[in-house]
Amino acid sequence: MSMQYRPLGHSGLMVSTLTLGTVPFGGSNGFEKAASVDVKGAKRQLDIAVEAGVNLIDTADLYSLGQAEEIVGKALGRKRGDIILASKGRSPLGDDPNASGASRYHLIRAVEASLKRLGTDHIDLYQIHNWDGVTPIEETLEAMHQLVTSGKIRYWGTSNYTGWQMMKTLGKAELHHLVKPVSQQIYYTPEAREAEYELMPLALDQNVGSLIWGPLGEGFLTGKVRRGQATPPETRQGNGWPEPYVHDMERAYDIIEALIAIGEAHDCSPARVCLAWLKDRPGVTSLIIGARTEAHLQDNLAAVDLTLTAEEHERLERITRPAPQYPYWHRVVSGMDRIDSAEKPFLDGYRETIDHRQDDRSA
Repeated sequence: MSMQYRPLGHSGLMVSTLTLGTVPFGGSNGFEKAASVDVKGAKRQLDIAVEAGVNLIDTADLYSLGQAEEIVGKALGRKRGDIILASKGRSPLGDDPNASGASRYHLIRAVEASLKRLGTDHIDLYQIHNWDGVTPIEETLEAMHQLVTSGKIRYWGTSNYTGWQMMKTLGKAELHHLVKPVSQQIYYTPEAREAEYELMPLALDQNVGSLIWGPLGEGFLTGKVRRGQATPPETRQGNGWPEPYVHDMERAYDIIEALIAIGEAHDCSPARVCLAWLKDRPGVTSLIIGARTEAHLQDNLAAVDLTLTAEEHERLERITRPAPQYPYWHRVVSGMDRIDSAEKPFLDGYRETIDHRQDDRSA
């Protein structure tokens, strides 16, 4: 496979365009509907992924409440030195009010606990799993700085932050001469392109890496969910898994049908089409793929060798284009010049959308 490697934000670390995700590892403590891969299965997935050129593995203390990390640690074995290992912390891990958040107290304890479960002396990329609206950002930054300088982690990033939260983090780190995050892990799919409003322009402007979780909509865009058909109960989307939130199901069905049609033209799955389109969107560093079966993993990995035509790229962009929101539509209708290069890739499609809406209104 022709795996590509991209810099992780403003760091010198090169990561593969596909990342092996580990939500499917384990299957306990609330993750029974999403996970079932044991140590043996995880070792096999690691072998397949590494053979395909994947060099980044992503996990979290939240996944099966530590079980996924334990499986990753056992499955890695001698491969640990050849793998960029990423994990996450901050999520509530129990009833103790301090077993959560981005405080110095919790983050340092969380990292040390993850190191034990992973069976390693350092984590290459440690990510704060969500914004903490209680802990002062300065305290969080000092904790991350301490963890980097102590050698327990090499780099750090964020996950599920808004644009203003990420800019506040970057700005405060620069102001206080503390280690800045190199990446953000965010949800971004053809059906859910909200990240293009703020987070992707931020990534381009601030040179922050973007690791995309759930690029297939947690199974929603694989072709198993279709208009007028029952979703197979053995799938995540058919067994009551609560994510993702879908704003407009009819629009989503249209997107799924487009992915299926393009897949048929290439004799491949709609999942592969989805990944092939998304991995080259502006600002994307790597897509995190996770599978419960070898067949699904192999199919996802094959996306690196799928080349869509220009017409297919345009077709998917048009049918999945998010609605122009303020102030973006205002820039377009006002004919503003001096458009920021970080925003431009995401504004280019708005003119067509706005023109069509104005034509409809005039009619």
